[in-house]
Amino acid sequence: MPTPTTVELLWGIQPRPKRGPKPALSLEGIVAEAIALADSDGLSNLSMQRLAERLGFTKMSLYRYVPGKAELIALMLDTALGMPPERTVTGSAALEAGWRGQLALWCETLYERFRAHPWSLEVSVGVRPIGPAEMAWMECALDALAETGLTTAERLDTIVLLTGHARSLVQQVRGAGAEAFEQQIAEQFAAMVTVAAERYPAAAAAFAEEGAVVGGEGALRFGIGRILDGLAVLIASRARTPRPTLGP
Repeated sequence: MPTPTTVELLWGIQPRPKRGPKPALSLEGIVAEAIALADSDGLSNLSMQRLAERLGFTKMSLYRYVPGKAELIALMLDTALGMPPERTVTGSAALEAGWRGQLALWCETLYERFRAHPWSLEVSVGVRPIGPAEMAWMECALDALAETGLTTAERLDTIVLLTGHARSLVQQVRGAGAEAFEQQIAEQFAAMVTVAAERYPAAAAAFAEEGAVVGGEGALRFGIGRILDGLAVLIASRARTPRPTLGP
């Protein structure tokens, strides 16, 4: 049987033999263990040899299911991202408010998936094969914006904006919980401005206020709100612009 390509593995279009004894391993099991290893030890510590040892098999046994690490990582990313949240608003309300609620949930969920698997930030950039889960995320966001009057390019750019926002905040809080990060960063900034309050009066005043925080889930929701506010203005302007009529 020819070696399956990454696309064939991602989309499950590689035929599998129907005869013979039941395999001792499964592609799904291999990917799940690889994700667990990357989550605990980082992607740099993931190797086919180490993965095989964790599974109790030889490295050559893994190659019967996945040709190499690059293909394995593509499968890991698609599995780790999983399916997007389901649409929560339908019908006429979807045009008025549903697109905001859906996109907010979309971005918040993506943030949580990236946080649960920080290594996914490294492998979800650049030109690469896209799996069904990633396509489902795109489909979900495009569908939420379908009746807004935005162009296809604008809807795709919206996905880029929201994804970038989620990614950047996960990079900031990487290695710490959101609340722990907010507390730690506030303490660090407060300590610095205390000794240099005269040089940085605006920063000193900001961190002197009760409840002042930087980053974390507060910044996530604030950023989502401002992105969606901007979209709302654009959508409203399109709705006010009369469409040209055809014919006499």
